[in-house]
Amino acid sequence: MLYSLARSVLFALDAETAHELTIAGLSATGGLLPRCSGGATEDIRVMGLSFPNRVGLAAGLDKNGDAIVGLAALGFGHIEIGTVTPRPQPGNPRPRLFRLPEHRAIINRMGFNNKGVDALIANVKAARFQGILGINIGKNADTPIEKAADDYLICLEKVYPHASYVTANISSPNTKNLRQLQGESELDALLSALKAAQERLAQQHGRYVPIALKIAPDLDEAQIANIADALRRHHFDAVIATNTTLDRSAVANHPLAGEAGGLSGAPVFEKSTAVVAALARALQGEVPIIGAGGILSGQDAKAKLDAGASLVQFYSGLIYRGPELVKEAIRATRAYAGA
Repeated sequence: MLYSLARSVLFALDAETAHELTIAGLSATGGLLPRCSGGATEDIRVMGLSFPNRVGLAAGLDKNGDAIVGLAALGFGHIEIGTVTPRPQPGNPRPRLFRLPEHRAIINRMGFNNKGVDALIANVKAARFQGILGINIGKNADTPIEKAADDYLICLEKVYPHASYVTANISSPNTKNLRQLQGESELDALLSALKAAQERLAQQHGRYVPIALKIAPDLDEAQIANIADALRRHHFDAVIATNTTLDRSAVANHPLAGEAGGLSGAPVFEKSTAVVAALARALQGEVPIIGAGGILSGQDAKAKLDAGASLVQFYSGLIYRGPELVKEAIRATRAYAGA
């Protein structure tokens, strides 16, 4: 009831203004909020980490780590912040964030707007968060695609001591040519560089920090098979499926359908879940899958696990459903025996 009132106010505002106010509010009140819970905690082992439940916050909502404690108070079993880049960048021009309430969907072309990796690390240190924290890393928009690995390595080096796990985001549609990194040769080179750096950093810090790869939903079976093969060969720790889609078929008649950017929310659910299932068949349990994309109910969260995911994440669903979705998803996925 409380969120429905807040939502009516927020939805009366421009989408990005509402987003900024929400993050500012959670940042200011985070330490004062009572911890919500979907019930008893579990001990779910994924990537060598122990998660209290299977439900996490996807990257994109808190790009700079401004509201880690406030978001964790909503009951999430893990929080993923970012995407962060080596240097600060403003992202694409506004407006760049659009709601499609009739479809419970969002289109964004934010373009990795963030304050840079050093600012994010300062926020992580200040938060002193004790839960599972993922840090999602990417490349600066003006870094040539052939030099992309350099940006990922800079970010990995800096966030490594502060993250529970790190996600390499190669699937945003809003940074020019970024999805090219999902190609067979480009992906092989990037994963090789990241794993070599991970091994060195593990020795340097005396602590192994898992690395996940975040992929797009707009992949065919051959591309998924190639990605699965690369993940196995390079002994990657997890894969997050999926990011936003460029497909507009589910919202074709909406006035905003022509806006550039990635579509998230309910319309991406089936496509992203199909990628989870295809990955599960290809990986055969060798690499854990984190299912993301279109979760707006507890049943949606369970469907990701049924398809082969071990954990789930959402962001757009939180915008439309509020904190109740977190509790509902935790209840639906508690003591799940299939993942």
